[in-house]
Amino acid sequence: MKTELREKALSFGAEICGFAGIERFVGAPDGFHPADLFPDCKSVIAFGIALPKGIFLAEAQLIYAYYNNFALPLVDRLAFQTAVFLEKTYQGIGVPLPCDAPYDYWDEEKMEGRGLLSMKHVAYLSGIGTLGKSTLLLNNEYGNRLVIGCVLTDLQIESDELATEVCLEQCDLCIKSCLAAAIGEGHVRQKLCRVNSFGKTKRGHDTVVCNQCRTVCPMGLGLA
Repeated sequence: MKTELREKALSFGAEICGFAGIERFVGAPDGFHPADLFPDCKSVIAFGIALPKGIFLAEAQLIYAYYNNFALPLVDRLAFQTAVFLEKTYQGIGVPLPCDAPYDYWDEEKMEGRGLLSMKHVAYLSGIGTLGKSTLLLNNEYGNRLVIGCVLTDLQIESDELATEVCLEQCDLCIKSCLAAAIGEGHVRQKLCRVNSFGKTKRGHDTVVCNQCRTVCPMGLGLA
């Protein structure tokens, strides 16, 4: 079952797929545990689509902004397809989660939002990667280019091994290069990041004006 589920997720367009048993989520914040969303959850299936390297190298950050958003519904579609396949093939229950918005949690003062689950932590617990000093997910092959989605299920699936550390121990380029000083080692002040990262073009289109933490990272593009 595990092998077939992984192969099916890859056939739906994922570059990578991993699995985490519910026991790995011990210590998750109240309200952000898989069982808070689906009480019968026994396993989480995580997967990622990699953004093209080119959007990080292009001079126009509008390109990065557009295709970063373009990938979100692709990952949500992948989650939907995986959940449907799981239910038809194994008669289990599959609960696909949105990879980004919508979500409920919002702290107006801190401008801090939280997804239904933290996808980067789901990816870490599923063996897909590790978290860098900027808190971005890092994967050896795909760097910080992965957009992560997941499906909760009541099927018992063995966890994958956790990934070995990807972040370079002595590197702190993401911290030093953050123009908003929003990054401390292992945490990001979202308010500082948000007000300095997002903007609009003269025509009124949403865009990104800073993604330094992704582009300066020596592991950012990965080894693929």
